[in-house]
Amino acid sequence: MGHVGQRLGAEERYLRRFAKWAAVLLALLGALIFSMAFSATVGPMDISAWKVLGIIAHRLPLVGPLVKVSWSGLEEGVVIGLRMPRILSAAVAGMALAVAGAVFQAIFRNPMADPYILGVSSGAGFGASLAIVMGVTAGIGLIYSIPLMSMLGAVLTMLLVYGMARSGGGLPTLRLLLSGIVVSSFFSALISLIMALADESVHALLYWLFGGFVIGDWGLIGVATAVILAGSIAILLFSRELNLILLGEEQAKQLGLEVERFKKLMFVLPSVITAMAVSVNGIIGFVGLVVPHVMRLLVGPDHRILLPSSALAGAILLVLCDLLARTVLRPIVLPTGVVTALFGSPFFAYLLVRGRRIRM
Repeated sequence: MGHVGQRLGAEERYLRRFAKWAAVLLALLGALIFSMAFSATVGPMDISAWKVLGIIAHRLPLVGPLVKVSWSGLEEGVVIGLRMPRILSAAVAGMALAVAGAVFQAIFRNPMADPYILGVSSGAGFGASLAIVMGVTAGIGLIYSIPLMSMLGAVLTMLLVYGMARSGGGLPTLRLLLSGIVVSSFFSALISLIMALADESVHALLYWLFGGFVIGDWGLIGVATAVILAGSIAILLFSRELNLILLGEEQAKQLGLEVERFKKLMFVLPSVITAMAVSVNGIIGFVGLVVPHVMRLLVGPDHRILLPSSALAGAILLVLCDLLARTVLRPIVLPTGVVTALFGSPFFAYLLVRGRRIRM
């Protein structure tokens, strides 16, 4: 009877935890849908939420014929051609950066690790800058070479930071941060050199690098979205291994994890999805730092819930930051990266000051 009672108690605790996780994810998903719909209504031309939903639903295969809301061609052009590409790119970029940040924080066991601070975003920005300004098409066209070049730059950066920071089999926090700063500064200097050699495209490049959405190509957004979703799902499948790595490398090895091979994989996958985020939305800082840390406080360190909740929260945060960037100084449109930096920099300072009290 004792064993039966323990089993029933464990099942009950599991069901309660599963119900809590499901409630959290449903709430975040609802908040994301609402924030995206609301963001699409705001702009120089006010368009009602019903019209926005009708315009979007009208393009869906099965739902379209059922839509009864009317709108003008201009309103449809604004929603589909201007607002939705920007909103969708912000959502998928926020998702990618938050997931990448959560993985890097787990692998390095350091809550201050994120794609921006580690220099991955700068490396991806360098690759994309080559494609945009110097016309490096890799034989596949400019639009599709941007994510490819971003990916190569991001992976190269991650390998450089890891190689520089590794010392005696470990990754000291100070060496990690300094390595990220050094590599990021190097690639930022290369980006500045590209800009100095650029022609009239330099202004668009500068705006894009600070997180300003200028590449409104649905093909690019589709490629980036597909890669980010596939990469995030692949990372989610390794949630158990990420939980093991938090116990320490020695304990993870004793539990059967091939630590070095797994860490290399977890360097590549987050770097790839970060590169996709950079390719559609420029260099965005601090999303990968703030979101996983906050969600870890809310839902705990278990990556089975931390990763999906961080993905949704990161998408919400960047959609709202993009909304602020478009409206706070209207008609001036700020780069989204400026808004995230204004919120993220104080948070990073807080982590540095209170770093000794932070636990993964």
